[in-house]
Amino acid sequence: VTPTPPVHNVLPPPAPSAAPARTAPAPLTDEQQGWLAKASRRELDGWLHVSIGGAPFERGFQYGYLVADEYAESIRVYREMTYQDIGMTYEFFVERAVELHAALIPPELRTEIEGVAAGLTAAGVPSTFEDVLGINDWMELTGYWWPKNSGRYTALAPTGGEGNHCSAFIATGSATSDGSIVLGHTSFTDFWQGQFENVILDLTPADGNRMVMQTAPGWIASMTDFWLSSAGLAITETTIGGYEGYKGYDETRMPEFCRARVATQYANDIDHWISLMNADNNGGYANSWLIGDTKTGEIARYEEGLLYQSLSRKNDGYFWGDNAPTDPRIRNLECFGTGFSDIRTPNGARQVRWQQLLGDFDGRIDVEIGKRMIADSFDPYLNYTRPSSRTICAHSDKDPCENSGLTPFTPFGSVDAKVACAADIAEMKLWARYGRADGAPFDADEFLRQHPQWNWQQGYLKSRPQRPWVYLTGPDDKG
Repeated sequence: VTPTPPVHNVLPPPAPSAAPARTAPAPLTDEQQGWLAKASRRELDGWLHVSIGGAPFERGFQYGYLVADEYAESIRVYREMTYQDIGMTYEFFVERAVELHAALIPPELRTEIEGVAAGLTAAGVPSTFEDVLGINDWMELTGYWWPKNSGRYTALAPTGGEGNHCSAFIATGSATSDGSIVLGHTSFTDFWQGQFENVILDLTPADGNRMVMQTAPGWIASMTDFWLSSAGLAITETTIGGYEGYKGYDETRMPEFCRARVATQYANDIDHWISLMNADNNGGYANSWLIGDTKTGEIARYEEGLLYQSLSRKNDGYFWGDNAPTDPRIRNLECFGTGFSDIRTPNGARQVRWQQLLGDFDGRIDVEIGKRMIADSFDPYLNYTRPSSRTICAHSDKDPCENSGLTPFTPFGSVDAKVACAADIAEMKLWARYGRADGAPFDADEFLRQHPQWNWQQGYLKSRPQRPWVYLTGPDDKG
């Protein structure tokens, strides 16, 4: 008997990705005009500051309407990069978001997402609840759900654990110049993605805390993560590197972006925030969180895996984040290859450098020192200054990676910087730099000319010129 030949997918690949179809903006109702009159949008040295507030649908509508152009462009890029990076379409992950998580979104946030979709549609970018849920869920699904479930769609083994994302610190008490809290953070990500993470969203909900967060168009949580809340909390994180807890990723529980948003909107103190964050923990987007409470001066490091969590807290001293978890259970039982003690790797090197910097500046840490530390480009493995994937301000695009085992010259690394002290946090203000923590520019055309192996990102990768630090305040604040 002649065996039946295997079925092969011989369809041509999708055409280059386009932005969502545009329509003429819809006439606004009196109610919608009233909503938008209470919101604002302004551009400041690469940042897009958006101020919204009110009931869930109202604030969602404001948000979607004001970021419609940027949202549409981000979807165009996400579509192509998802297909190039994973081999599955962007729409595939939108469908999974709906299938897995639509029923798990808290009612308040669901209504807000519906408002975002309505605002986008009114601005000429037709969108649905499902579309906006998809962009919010993309990071967790591609990084945590897909590695666990890719075997259902491919004969290849699942991809490895999470890589290195972000550098951060928080200090208080005798470590700082005035005894109050100072924190700083720089996001590490693929440049094509980081180029959209330039939104500073100032959100005043009808219920809960006012929040100021760094985010991307259409995201209802920070996800970078850098948050300030009117409860006096400041929250940031670094992703747990090498995390393989996704093998137990719980599809029946709430996605991380919802948990982080609910925690920040409603928590009054550190314990309350952790309790809300860990409720219904699904193992998605596992992080080492750095949290400060300006009401008490207390700071904390909360490492949240799926199986294990740990909490350290102090009123005097500092914590840092370098993507290598400090808890031995998380590091050894939920992770693989964290680079914890290997200074050839980005995580191990930054662990060393953070101890050097925080020790050197102990007792003097303030906003200006924070800016200096978060922009540091000393490589502990080489023992001299050279921007690389190992530096606190990561330059993976400039790193030949001779000894780290990473892919050389990857368009990845630091894409921003944020620093705030207790006085800033109390007033919901922050210092921020868009582009790279040390201000170094990125020329996409020149990069692709020198490294044509990345030409598949041509037309999607954008240049980022040198930008200054800017003090970001509320729309009505002249300070």
